[in-house]
Amino acid sequence: MEASKSALTDKIGLSRSTLYYKRLQPEKDWLTKIEIEKVLRTHHSYGHKRIARELNINKKRVLRVMKIYGIKPYRRRRKPRDKAEKKEESIAYPNLLLDKVIYPSYPNHIWATDFTYLSFNGKFIYLATVLDLFTREIVGFNVLNRHDISLVSNALIHGLSDRNTPEILHSDRGSEYKSKSYTCLAENLNIKISMSHPGCPWENGYQESFYSHFKVDLGDPSRFIHLGQLVYAVYKTIHIYNHKRIHSSLKMAPAEYAKRFKGRTLSDVQFSV
Repeated sequence: MEASKSALTDKIGLSRSTLYYKRLQPEKDWLTKIEIEKVLRTHHSYGHKRIARELNINKKRVLRVMKIYGIKPYRRRRKPRDKAEKKEESIAYPNLLLDKVIYPSYPNHIWATDFTYLSFNGKFIYLATVLDLFTREIVGFNVLNRHDISLVSNALIHGLSDRNTPEILHSDRGSEYKSKSYTCLAENLNIKISMSHPGCPWENGYQESFYSHFKVDLGDPSRFIHLGQLVYAVYKTIHIYNHKRIHSSLKMAPAEYAKRFKGRTLSDVQFSV
């Protein structure tokens, strides 16, 4: 047994001590995140200092966790709407990420998805992304000149093209994500659907945090002459984020972090994270 443990840790590049040690900080941070989100559902505009007072915990801890999960106080903001957007029959789903037992524990465990818009030549271009909450890697994305079911569905399909199916898929309650076509796609793949509460954008702050950095790295879209140039820049910026940009929480690029778990079994990952 001792030899097999040594062989296992040598193979995956870990110290034998990781077999007997489980990092608790990610779980503690996740539980703190849940408590912060509960406060914000009642007090939408609270910053980290008032949240800390409400929870009776250290404000630095609250601020650190809010940065990790992209949680920001609510500021009313409207997304541009497509007048031709079609309404579909939809159903609401609970936010599974408020369960204290569920937190990102391995690659392809929980994916979060959302879309944003870029202003270009007086029009809007839409970018949908799918983020792995464990590795923080953008695993799928899609760019279109409209926001509809195909925008978000193709981003998900892109993510599924070369990765294992996630256990949970989280999003906000936008009509695109509540549509029958989208939810059936996920459910037919045995993916559990999770959705933020209405009017609680911080419950999908992971994506909001990515977009805030992405738009800075991308720069002003109006500097491009042709749409193709902008789309190329979007692809390049996401590639750099995944493969070169050091993530503050991971201390390395997301793709590099994901590579550490490639080829390992679920049990291997669980004892070392």
